[in-house]
Amino acid sequence: MYNLQQIKLVYSLSKTILERPTLSHSKNVYDFLIEHAFDSETIGLKESFKAVFVSINNKVLGIYPLAEGGCSHCPIDTKLIMSAAILSNAQGIILAHNHPSGNITPSSLDKAITEKIKQASNLLDIRLLDHIIVTPFDYYSFSDNGII
Repeated sequence: MYNLQQIKLVYSLSKTILERPTLSHSKNVYDFLIEHAFDSETIGLKESFKAVFVSINNKVLGIYPLAEGGCSHCPIDTKLIMSAAILSNAQGIILAHNHPSGNITPSSLDKAITEKIKQASNLLDIRLLDHIIVTPFDYYSFSDNGII
């Protein structure tokens, strides 16, 4: 049987729902990701892809470390994101990955995977709130730029 413990959400059990941060805008999300989701020692070395799950009022439920890749690519499995979202009872998803190059411009592959996950989340009535590309000093928000 597949359960939430097998998903291994990071951050999910550390605080009660009232103590968890509310993610309300892209800068707020970026700051949360830099503090809790990305390792400062590897953010410039290899690509990592995370999903942050939030409640109906955008309180953090957990961070799902979906995949790690090489210098310029990270394999993404939409089914794993959706199953983790369902098991955590997420009402919203924020996608995040880093660009080790330091370039925050989304690639065509970044845009395609975002659209694929958006379609899947729509079918499940889960809001895809944003996709953030992070570097140690800057970020790109798909939502702020009208892509989501």
